[in-house]
Amino acid sequence: MDIIRNPDGSLVVPIIEPRHHDGDDVAGAPSDEAGADGAPTTRLLHPGEGGYSDALSLWDLQQNPDHTTISTESGREEAMSVVHTLAESSPHDVATALSDVHDAAASGEALRHVLIGGTHSVEAFSDEVAEAEGGEPLAAHQMTKIIGEVLAELDK
Repeated sequence: MDIIRNPDGSLVVPIIEPRHHDGDDVAGAPSDEAGADGAPTTRLLHPGEGGYSDALSLWDLQQNPDHTTISTESGREEAMSVVHTLAESSPHDVATALSDVHDAAASGEALRHVLIGGTHSVEAFSDEVAEAEGGEPLAAHQMTKIIGEVLAELDK
């Protein structure tokens, strides 16, 4: 099952059943079949929840399994500018924010690298954006949501 990204940024992720080894079953005990016990087979994750950043990077990889773009310094700088612009605006007009970007693929790759690094990487990127562009650092869940919006727009 694929990860599904909703318009509000939330992700529907499959729940992976724990593996059972042949010797783990107790004689006469019922075996757990996937979904047979009525347990949910998916989970809804919102920005800021544990596992959201990892799920978003997996969703992005699912959308772009063959991407071979390389992140560049200018791509990272443009990505920081776009993220800052979106953080300062409401509602987020991602297409307009990306209109001045010279190398959208490199900017997207820079943002993918941030997500792959997990929460600490997102927090460090938020600090870096605040230092370079001004303002206060965004909370990790807000930064992750904006990065997801940018990547979704780049994938169109």
